[in-house]
Amino acid sequence: MTEHTFTASAGAAAAPATGGDDVSLFAPAPGAAPMWRMVASQAGMELRVMLRHGEQFLLTMVIPVLLLVGFSLTSVLDVGEGPRVDALTPGVLALAVMSTSFTGLAIGTGFERRYGVLKRLGATPLSRFGLLAAKTLAVLGVQAIQAVVLCTVALALGWSPSPTPGSVLAAVALVLLATAAFSSLALLMAGTLRAEATLAGANLVYVLMLGLGGVLFPTSGFPGPLEQAASVLPVTALSSGLRAVLTEGSPPSPGAFAVLAVWALVGGLLASRLFRWD
Repeated sequence: MTEHTFTASAGAAAAPATGGDDVSLFAPAPGAAPMWRMVASQAGMELRVMLRHGEQFLLTMVIPVLLLVGFSLTSVLDVGEGPRVDALTPGVLALAVMSTSFTGLAIGTGFERRYGVLKRLGATPLSRFGLLAAKTLAVLGVQAIQAVVLCTVALALGWSPSPTPGSVLAAVALVLLATAAFSSLALLMAGTLRAEATLAGANLVYVLMLGLGGVLFPTSGFPGPLEQAASVLPVTALSSGLRAVLTEGSPPSPGAFAVLAVWALVGGLLASRLFRWD
């Protein structure tokens, strides 16, 4: 009798004072969050990391603004006829897109791979597709901030763009395609080379594209063979397309879309096959 009474009393004391509707509290349902929520959370973290990183902030924000202001207010470079800021702004916007979706992404991903961050993320419910989608969204977020900052600075310098509604949509499509091309190349480099090699290679490509990619001036002034070689570079296709939209008020040429599509396709296929997560 005493033993039964003690057992009943202990059970009563252990039971929480809840009603019958709270039975679900004692029935755990383990499982991953929905994919969209995981991607959104990871994208927010990636965006904060990119904006807080000193070297990436220098590449994505400071250098493009300095180039735009410096070469718009001085006549060091011959950028052709018309207001200097009108000729420079499209190329600097293209450089900003490349600095975020290629240089910054390659360096950041390379060191994440070196320190084992990617390997640890691979053990979470976030899939490879989710991780790549999150990184892409973070890149697009930084690019949106870049566009607002650079366009504001350009307008303050007297920029007078002349786009049409149709050409603006074409320019947005061009930027998205360029982002895909640059991002695939960045992941290819970061996933196959050591972090130090990625750092050196990404910065070298950045400098070369600054001089040869039609960023500060059109490639039409280059010698014939060099002009032909530069015309197939992704940053040249992007800068020429943006220049057509923002300066001439016409849609980008089909050739610009074709060049970027080929780079995105080839880079994406190689990155998917050769990328190593550890």
